[in-house]
Amino acid sequence: MPYTDRYGSYLDAMPGQIAAGKESQKTPVFAYTSNLDVVLKWDAETYNRILDQYLKEEPSVHEGDRIRTLEDFARITCFYLMRGLGGNFDITENAICEFLKEQFHSEYSLGGTCAQGASAIGTMGFPVSVHLTDKSREVCGMLDHDGTTVIRGNRMIPVSEGSETKFPVYHFILQFKKDDEIRVFDRKVKIPLSNRMILFFDTIHKKVPVDADFLRYWEDPGHGISSYLISGFDAVIDPKIMEERLQELEPHLDRVKKNHPNAVLYFEGAFYMNPAVKDLSAKVFCRYADILGTNEEELTEQTERFGIKIDASKPEELFRGLTLLLSEYPVKGIILHTKDYAMYFGEELPHIDIEEGLTIGNLMAGTRARIGKYGTPEECRETLSLPPSSTGLAMAEEVKKWKTDRMTVVVPSKYLEYPKYTIGLGDTFVSGVHTCFF
Repeated sequence: MPYTDRYGSYLDAMPGQIAAGKESQKTPVFAYTSNLDVVLKWDAETYNRILDQYLKEEPSVHEGDRIRTLEDFARITCFYLMRGLGGNFDITENAICEFLKEQFHSEYSLGGTCAQGASAIGTMGFPVSVHLTDKSREVCGMLDHDGTTVIRGNRMIPVSEGSETKFPVYHFILQFKKDDEIRVFDRKVKIPLSNRMILFFDTIHKKVPVDADFLRYWEDPGHGISSYLISGFDAVIDPKIMEERLQELEPHLDRVKKNHPNAVLYFEGAFYMNPAVKDLSAKVFCRYADILGTNEEELTEQTERFGIKIDASKPEELFRGLTLLLSEYPVKGIILHTKDYAMYFGEELPHIDIEEGLTIGNLMAGTRARIGKYGTPEECRETLSLPPSSTGLAMAEEVKKWKTDRMTVVVPSKYLEYPKYTIGLGDTFVSGVHTCFF
């Protein structure tokens, strides 16, 4: 049976869903990090001038790489741009930050998976409670939607009341465009895909301090949780620090799981600066998570660490990779999000329409890509006219051939060849998925 487009019907049902969710007094809970992004406005010629001056060796990346010099910046970023890949790297010197601000025009945006997700879902009209590591006025102002809350003491308060007079935590975002040409020594290279790199000048998220009030509040069985997003440890480098956080969070997640048995716990993967920290985090968080979220790049990286190299664009190899991850991690299912489609692979989740979550996630992410900001329901409705991805439609047909007893749902994206924005699309998608748990 061919794919049936239900984007419009799921969007039409949303007001009733929000009303019913509010009546049940259950809230999506998003954790754990927030920051203020400095979005560098892409200009290919500006970037090429930097390469002309500072690219001294063939573009490359090594495990544990940091951007200590402008030569490092040129070598590492050029490697990623040539392949259309996204990635995260540390900047160690403020002089590099100042140089980037001087070279590129920039604007401020919200950063952190849980913070971006909270703003995206809040813009759609859903309530959400969020854990913040950056409580600056700038960050809280971007999150200030009716129903978006933080925890103080034993109270859930509007996010605007939780702001503090502190400097924001800055992350630099270098987003680049498909088909733009970059100069790599004496050759011109076309960028194959639009994507972004995140460059951190940030010590707070090397530790990710967790608010004790937040933990105590959401452990209480009297406070309703519809879903709980676990994210934000990708900038931690020291495994010992990660072990400390896990010792703090394991008993918390255990109590959340026991006291809120119907809540869906969702661990969203990411590109981690230290692969050892990623392995440690995934091993522990997946003991409690119902769903593991990932994208194609992360899936390929993880399967390779388990000894299998896959090409995620090939359905039969994608199946091998997803099956491997489910054998390594005790989650109920995996959600894979790509530019062409979203997929759920795993156990059937009782009383949850996972196709709805994948569809709304695609719609919200597609709207952000199209208009450059988190979309309202009305702006999402304008995205409905975009055609479905042909690659996504083909994948939906191919997965029907898989011989498996696991539930497999594929929703093609509303395809946009040249997105206006590439930052936070995965985070926006993840927040949209959480609407089906509400």
